[in-house]
Amino acid sequence: MLKKLMVVSAVLFLAGNACAQELSVDEIVAKANNSSYYQGKDGSAKASMVVTDSQGRTRQRQLTILKLNVQAGGDQKYYVYFHKPNDVKGMSYIVWKHVGKDDDRWLYLPAMDLVRRIAASDKRSSFAGTTFLYEDISGRSIDLDTHELTASDDAYYTLKNTPKDPASVEFSYYTMKIDKHNFVPMSAEYFDKSGKLYRTIEALEVQNIQGYPTVTRMKAADLNANSNTVTEFSQVRYDIGLQDEIFTERFLRTPPQQWLKE
Repeated sequence: MLKKLMVVSAVLFLAGNACAQELSVDEIVAKANNSSYYQGKDGSAKASMVVTDSQGRTRQRQLTILKLNVQAGGDQKYYVYFHKPNDVKGMSYIVWKHVGKDDDRWLYLPAMDLVRRIAASDKRSSFAGTTFLYEDISGRSIDLDTHELTASDDAYYTLKNTPKDPASVEFSYYTMKIDKHNFVPMSAEYFDKSGKLYRTIEALEVQNIQGYPTVTRMKAADLNANSNTVTEFSQVRYDIGLQDEIFTERFLRTPPQQWLKE
C-alpha cells in the first residue's frame, strides 16, 4: 500500500509540475510572433512568389525583403523591392510597423514616379496581385485580437484568434497551429462572417538559419477564388547591420543597391 501511495504521489507531483510549466496564451502568442517576425536585430531575404489562378495559369514575382527591428517585439520597419517581372520591376514598398496603432505603409510606382500612401483600411487587400495580403508581409499586430488556446498536444498549440474590432476585417476569426518545439506558426485558417473556411496559410518548409528557425517556403490559398501563391525564401541572412535611413521615402525612389544585388 505504501508503495502504491508513493507512486501516486510521484505521478501527481510530475503532473502538477508539468502544469506549472505550461505557458499562458499570451506567452505562446508572444513567442510565436517573435519566431515569425523578430528573428535577429535585422535581416534580408530574396523571395520568389508563384501565383496560380483557378485555371492553373501562373505568374511570378521576384523581390528582396529587408527588415529592421526598432524595438524587440515592438516597432519594426520593412523594405520590399520588386526585381521581376518587368511590369513590377522597380516597384518598392515600405512599412513602419507600430504597436498599439495603425502601421504606416507606402508604395512606390516607378511607371508614374508616384509614392502612394496605403490606407490602414487597405492592409487586408492583395499584395501585388498575389494571394498574400499587405498585412501578411509585416504581420498582424497581436494586440488586435483576443487569443484563446483551444488545443494542445505533444507537437502543437492550437489557438483561436478573434478580432477585437470585427468591422475592420473580413474574417470572423482565424485559427493557428504553432509548433511547440520552435514556436513557428505552421498553419493558419481564416473563417468568414458565416463561419466558412475561406483562406489558409501554411509553412511548407522550416530551416535553421544562423540559429533561428526560419520559414523558407510557404503557401497562401484563397479557397473562394481557387487560387494560391507559393513563396520561397533564399539567401536569408540575419544581423547584417541595416541602417534606419534605408526605410525612408528617399530609398523608395533610389533603392539601396548594395542590399538588393541578386
